Amino acid sequence: MTTPVTPFLGSEHPPVEKTVAKFHVIPAPMELSVSYGAGAGKGPEAILEASDQLEAYEAGSFPCEGGIYTAPYIMPPEAERTNPEAWLDAIEAAVGEALDCGAKPVLLGGEHTVTLGAIRAFKARGEEIGIVHFDAHADLRDTYEGTKFSHACVLRRCHELGYPLVQFATRAYCKEEADYRAANPKTLFAMDAEKLALKGPPSPILPKSFPKRIYVTFDVDGLDPSIMPSTGTPVPGGLMWYSALFMLREIAADREIVGCDVNELAPIAGLHYADFTAAKLTQRLMGLM
Repeated sequence: MTTPVTPFLGSEHPPVEKTVAKFHVIPAPMELSVSYGAGAGKGPEAILEASDQLEAYEAGSFPCEGGIYTAPYIMPPEAERTNPEAWLDAIEAAVGEALDCGAKPVLLGGEHTVTLGAIRAFKARGEEIGIVHFDAHADLRDTYEGTKFSHACVLRRCHELGYPLVQFATRAYCKEEADYRAANPKTLFAMDAEKLALKGPPSPILPKSFPKRIYVTFDVDGLDPSIMPSTGTPVPGGLMWYSALFMLREIAADREIVGCDVNELAPIAGLHYADFTAAKLTQRLMGLM
């Protein structure tokens, strides 16, 4: 694959050159460390194809009218495609190019490890940001199945770069991850799914000390499997659609979203609504930016 199957929302917005686009949509079909259901590597293509069914007019505005450049599929040379560092280098370069163009990067995974490549691009440019993480899982293990670059380790790697982290909707994690949270109370905050369900989102939704510029990483298994079954590690008790949108709107009202990713969609043949949901989530995030 050297070019996208279809530009993001190409049915409504003609693609524009990367140097003038407000958004760079960056599909990265990385899938090396999937530990349960497979298929995340097909997620970016499914989101791009489903985006053709979106309406340009969304939530009272035209969120993508600033122009969209959809990058070719981001992947390393064939000989390096089993090397996670090679994938991360390629993703970092693509996200870095978006930032250098003055655009907002919108990364489509692939497994959740793709987020580390994006965060490295911000780090390389000295950007002071916070990371807002929606997920069923904490992804804070040091290693998993023999690698530090597993999808189960990605937010730990990002946090180790010195960026504060807030996690929402988590509901499946191990003692090692709970201990890591406890050891980092000033820079790592969490609102697990059960607490959200019983008490609702906190107010303010982000800690007052959290950076004003943020990167949102959204693993689709943060949503409940009833609306998002197409993911490799579904966990019951996730966010419903309008609950997720309410939280994202509250976050965007008080912070600037400087980039985002939507990841871990594992398409199920013939099940269109999950692909469309992921595409619509991507569009709503773009609107909030």
